[in-house]
Amino acid sequence: MAQSLCKIYLHIIFHIKTNSPEVHTDHLPRLHQYIGQLVNTTGCHVVTVGGTGNHVHTLVLLNSTESVAHLIEEMKRNSSRWIKTLGKQYEMFAWQGGYAAFSVSQSLVEKTKNYIANQVEHHKKKSFKDEYLEFLRLYNINFDERYVLSD
Repeated sequence: MAQSLCKIYLHIIFHIKTNSPEVHTDHLPRLHQYIGQLVNTTGCHVVTVGGTGNHVHTLVLLNSTESVAHLIEEMKRNSSRWIKTLGKQYEMFAWQGGYAAFSVSQSLVEKTKNYIANQVEHHKKKSFKDEYLEFLRLYNINFDERYVLSD
């Protein structure tokens, strides 16, 4: 082949540390926009970013040279630094060390975008932990529930 082509969508989820302050509702749009900019600076393409005060969902189109681990490291490290500039209430802000990244087929991109856009409503009915465990089971990921939300 003369070209290297790929189209890999990733649904990425990460959560704040248990002792971290939550992101205030007023700051969420700016945080999500900033995370989207961070994704784009890696050469990947952000499709959408959403979430609540304690976690983030991102749908990303991965480029052919970026690793998942590096992409998420850039998102978390730089957004954590940035949010601390928003005020004293965030001086102890931190993301958990772990994350989840799930493949999304082209046929489910719109459904995933809608799911991410409706996180606030979704979490009125289901906790983050329940949502996260549901994803892990859906994707048949082996995990130890004791460490799902540990720091």
